[in-house]
Amino acid sequence: MQLFYNPDIQRTDKQIYFSKDESRHIAKVLRKNAGETLSVTNGKGFLFKAKIISADPKQCAASIFEVEIDKEKKYHLHMVVAPTKMNDRYEWFLEKATEIGIQEITPIICHHSERKTIKLNRYERVLQSAMKQSLHYTLPIINKEISFLEFIETETSGQKFIAHCEAGMPRISLKNQVIPKEKITILIGPEGDFSADEIKLAVAKGWQPVSLGDSRLRTETAALVACHTVALINQD
Repeated sequence: MQLFYNPDIQRTDKQIYFSKDESRHIAKVLRKNAGETLSVTNGKGFLFKAKIISADPKQCAASIFEVEIDKEKKYHLHMVVAPTKMNDRYEWFLEKATEIGIQEITPIICHHSERKTIKLNRYERVLQSAMKQSLHYTLPIINKEISFLEFIETETSGQKFIAHCEAGMPRISLKNQVIPKEKITILIGPEGDFSADEIKLAVAKGWQPVSLGDSRLRTETAALVACHTVALINQD
C-alpha cells in the first residue's frame, strides 16, 4: 500500500483535493487514473480510502468511500533531544523514531550544544515522509526548539528521565524503570553530553538519571535506543 498525506481532511468529508505537488506525483509520476483507489491519512489517526475522480496534475480530486481509525497507543513518548552538529544525523533520528512509533519531539538547546537553531519546516517534511513510508496514520508532533533551562522549568507529567554519561553520577538502566502504558519524557543531550550542572538541576526537579547501556552512544543513536526500549516494553 502507498500512503498519501493531506492534513486538511476531516472525518466527515466526502471528497479530497490534493496539493499541486501531491497531484503531480499521483497523476504524472505514478500515472494514476480516474477510478483507481488511493489510501490517504490526515496524520491524526485516520485512514481514508478514496477513488480518484480527476487525475489532474494541477489538482487531483478523489471521493472518499471508507474511513478507518488507527488504534490509539497505550503510551505517550516525548523525546527531548539536543540537535546534532551534523543536521542529517538528527533527521535520521526523526525518520527512524517515526518508523518505530513516537508521539512528540522537542529539540533542546544545552550548554554544550554546537547547533542552536533548527529548520522546523524541514524536520516536519522528514516526519511526514517517514510516516507515509512506515504506513502510520498519526504524525508526530515536532515542537520549536527550547533552551534546557526553559524546558526544565516547565510542568511535565508522567515518568521523567534524563540519560547521560557523566562519570561519578548514579544512573539506573532505562529498561528497568519504564512503566508500560504511561506518559514518558526522556532528555537526550548533545555530542558533549549534558553539563554536570544541567544534570544536577534536572535531578533536583525530579528527573531520574538513567543509562542506555555500557557503550558511549552518539546523540541520535542514544535517542533511537531510548525510543526502541520504550516501544518494546509497551508491545502487546
